[in-house]
Amino acid sequence: MAEEMTGGCACGRVRFAVTGEPDEAYLCHCRMCQRSTGSISIAFATFPVASIAWDGEPDWYDSSPIARRPFCSACGTSLGFMFKKDSDKMDLTVASFDDPSPFAPWHNFGAESIHRAWLNAEGLPEYRTDQYQKLVDKWVEATGSIPE
Repeated sequence: MAEEMTGGCACGRVRFAVTGEPDEAYLCHCRMCQRSTGSISIAFATFPVASIAWDGEPDWYDSSPIARRPFCSACGTSLGFMFKKDSDKMDLTVASFDDPSPFAPWHNFGAESIHRAWLNAEGLPEYRTDQYQKLVDKWVEATGSIPE
């Protein structure tokens, strides 16, 4: 993995850079993460807080009595998870990295809330974004080019 990795929110207001290797990477299925993200699970990579540099301070949501989550209030991007006390580590959302491809999950967490039907999508039909003509037409009309 690269020495320094960068990422940020969808609108670009909040950016981060992290140095070093992650301590772990995992899929969290707990109900708190499901509710906070509106998703079945969320992919996290854990880094020492000292290795994370923010460019544009994220907003913080106290998601429970023990944890808080950085996010961008302008576009709504979920950027991570951190315990409020006694933690020198922080989880960053894998999808918020500019290049999430170096990460792979080491384990599942919050297994009591796993939605098994969503774990393995192998064998389901696959469609590329550029194959959905209605979306492509709207994107071209709005931006002049096809979506990345």
